Formats: sequence, structure tokens, C-alpha cells
Amino acid sequence: MKPKVALIVETSSVYGRDLLSGIVRHMRMHDQWSVFLEQRDLQLEPPQWLSTWKGDGIISRVTTPTFVDAIRETGVPMVELTDRFGGSRFPGVRSDDAAIGRAGAKHLIERGFRKFAFCGFAGEAWSQRRETAFVETTQAHSSSQCDVYNSPWTGPAARTWEEEQQHLVDWLKGIDPPVAIMASNDIRGMHLIDACSRIDLAVPEEVAVIGVDNDELLCRICSPTLSSVIPNAEEIGFRAAELLARLMKGETLDATSHPIPPLGIATRQSTDVVAIDDSNIAAALRFMRENACRGVTVEEVIENTAISRSTLERQVRKYLGRTPQEEIRHVQIKRVRELLQSTDLPADRIAALCGFAHPEYMHVVFKRVMGITPGEFRRGTGP
Repeated sequence: MKPKVALIVETSSVYGRDLLSGIVRHMRMHDQWSVFLEQRDLQLEPPQWLSTWKGDGIISRVTTPTFVDAIRETGVPMVELTDRFGGSRFPGVRSDDAAIGRAGAKHLIERGFRKFAFCGFAGEAWSQRRETAFVETTQAHSSSQCDVYNSPWTGPAARTWEEEQQHLVDWLKGIDPPVAIMASNDIRGMHLIDACSRIDLAVPEEVAVIGVDNDELLCRICSPTLSSVIPNAEEIGFRAAELLARLMKGETLDATSHPIPPLGIATRQSTDVVAIDDSNIAAALRFMRENACRGVTVEEVIENTAISRSTLERQVRKYLGRTPQEEIRHVQIKRVRELLQSTDLPADRIAALCGFAHPEYMHVVFKRVMGITPGEFRRGTGP
């Protein structure tokens, strides 16, 4: 008879869905379990069926102490994926939060920033672990103090959206740009980018922002799109299934948590920059980024930023290593690549959306920059 396993994992987040993918991968390779998937919010109390359930194992992300006690009473083997508290009460697997904090810090350091900040959630162990590693890594690189902002995520102390955004705005006003900020997750990153827009701080030219989780939808809702550290949630799910299989065979395992390092960084617009301490040049680059895909010219940039052509040319070369015209083309071609990869739009439509008057000219510029044609890029047949 197949072992009966309950998976109590939220499916509303990309992290939870990737965890389940890893568990399924293990099942297909090794054990064909009879699975019951309980899609629950992480804050809910134990389900009523738990006390009378006659199963063989549980993998759970639910975090309440009451739930932990209820599991203990059943005697059913469980692997814990909870990362909200300091210590594990069951054998478990989680993201290596210290490695995530270091990865975010190194990504921002590589962009030339000397001033850093961290924005997280109070009382959340996973956020605190990321913060500690981020602060240690950045302070080893820079003599300036790393600013930190924390506030409650959930519970009675959590603020409304508008109240929280105002607190974030007030915090940002106290930090002189340019500054690179790591958010504890993508939701926090979205909060930051919105707060920057409220006080006209240019992201990424004045404030670079990186989140965690690489939630594609959340990251692309942000404007500009949000860079993110990619946790290896699928591997975490796979390892959790391995541990549960061992427990169900009668092995005794310590209540320790196995940390899994992140996969890397998904770089998007919010950190696609170098540190720029000249506010006028930061404003000019922001104008280029926001208007490149409507076909903006260098003359328009000069007219709208009150910078002389010679200064613009000299400073853009200094910071980016290319001319203003090349920077406009860089933004356009990057958008062309995104549309080729994520849509089935024809070339003429993509050309229009990216500021090219004619698709033939887009084809010429794309091949000059990328070394292959747009069609070869879309098909993945280039060199």
C-alpha cells in the first residue's frame, strides 16, 4: 500500500509552488505516495482532520505553535519547512538565509555602491538572518553604517498599506543617495520601489533595490522591474521528501534544519546600474530609461535635464562606458530581447513598442549589438 502523506504547503506563493515541484520530483524518482495537499495560509490554526488522520507522514510549512503541538500529539513523522522561527522542532529543510543575504550584498557591491541599507520585517527569523549577513558583508566592504528598517509583517502591530508606505518614505528621506538596498523578500522590494516613486527617487540610478524569491509576477509588477535573489526552493522540497521517506522507514533524525544556498541572482532593471553620485546624471539616465522605448533622442534628453551635451557625453561615458546614444540603444535592445522571449508578437509590433520606426532598422541594430538576428534569438539558434 502506498504511504499516505499530507502536504501542508501554501500554493499562493512561487516559493510554495516550487517546494511542491521538488517534492513531486522526488516522488516520481523514488516513492509513489498517496498525497493529500492541504492549501493553507501559514497563519491558520491546525485543520480539524489532523487529530484523527491515519496517515504516514507530513511535510508542512504551517508555522503556528499550536500546529506544532498538534503534530506532536499525532506521532506522525513530519518534516518542517518553516523558516519563521529561530530553531527547528522537527527535522527540516530551509533556505540558507545567511547565503541569501551575502548574495544580495555582493550583487550590490559589484555595482560600485558604497552606501547600503536593509529593509525587512520585525520578528521574522528568516528576515533577521538575511539582514545580519547583509550588514556584515557590506560593512566589511564599506566604512559607512548600513541603515536598517524593520516593521511587522503580520499581526495586530502591522500597519495599513498607506501608513507603512509613509514610514518607508520617511526612512528613505533620511538616507542620502546613491544607496543600494536589499529587501528581505520581493514583497518588501515592491514596498520600497513604491516608496521611492512617491518622493521621486530614481530607481536604480539613486536607489538600487534587490528582493528575494524571484516571484516573476511580483518582480514585473514593479516599475522598474525588481531584481531578486533566487532561492533553491525546488531543491528544498526534494530534500524534504528525502528526509520524510527516511522517517517513514523508521529512521531517527535529529530536529535540525538543513540550509540550502540560493541559485543566484535574477538581474532586472532595479539594479541594472552602477552607483551614480551626480544627481543630474542620475536624472538624465532615468529619463533615457523611461523614454527610450518611445524613440527618445539625445537632444530631448538634454532639453529635459538642463545638462550640456558635452557634460552628458563625458559623464555617461564615465559611469557606463558608453555614449548616451548607446545607452538609449542598450535600453531598447534589452526590451526587444524581453519581448522576443516572453511574447509571440511579430517583429513590426515589437519594433513599434521599443521605439524603432521600422522593423528593418531594429533588425540591423539588434544584430549589431547581439551578433545574431531577432529571429535567431527567439528560436535560440544563434551562435
